[in-house]
Amino acid sequence: MDLELDGKTALVLGASKGLGRAIADSLAAEGAEVITVARTPGDDAGQSHIIADLDDPGAPDAIIAAVRAGGRSPDILVLNSGGPPTGAAATTTPDDFAAVMGRMFNAQLALAQAFLPEMRTRGFGRILAVASTSLVTPIPGLVLSNAVRAMLASWCKTLAAEVAADGVTVNLLLPGQIATDRLTSLHGMMAAGSGMAAEQVTARAIAAIPAGRLGRPEEFGDIAAFLASPRAGFITGSAIKVDGGQTATL
Repeated sequence: MDLELDGKTALVLGASKGLGRAIADSLAAEGAEVITVARTPGDDAGQSHIIADLDDPGAPDAIIAAVRAGGRSPDILVLNSGGPPTGAAATTTPDDFAAVMGRMFNAQLALAQAFLPEMRTRGFGRILAVASTSLVTPIPGLVLSNAVRAMLASWCKTLAAEVAADGVTVNLLLPGQIATDRLTSLHGMMAAGSGMAAEQVTARAIAAIPAGRLGRPEEFGDIAAFLASPRAGFITGSAIKVDGGQTATL
């Protein structure tokens, strides 16, 4: 299937590694011009790269200026950020939430609103937000991720209805247990708190997945590429689970 992404420009946040990198690679493989954003220099051959830290309040303006300086305006915007620290709901403070709101919500909102008018004028746009299956079932010990991602999800679903008639779709991707450095780190932290070995934590996680394995980053990236394509024009306001069947609720 030709995803018809030749000539489309994509801006992918958090694209130096993990899920963001997988999305950028899949979009590029389908012919899109990809602009990646990350805190460190990229080694993604053939892709433009902007160095920016979404924890910096000035990052959105810097990213917008860099994109505009290249004479480009993204047809596809992938909202993605690094995961926040672990923590319990009973002890997480307002200051803890404030510390992650910049990169997990404010920066992404600012970028979407900056490029949205041009998407609507062109009659084509794709906004994808990388969230988590915690939107369906909150994950113990990850209250910051659970709550802030839910906030972004509500904004995305509200926006989807506002811009659908203009040819712009807004969807959420909900990764489950995908084999990334972030998952390895989380399993390590869980192991440290339980007295188990990290390998045991990973084995227990896999046992809970009906597919019987962890997801592959490239599988996640390919689903994102489809949703970003003209072929997926009738899918909007949706939250697509990519979790091997682990989350039971539809």
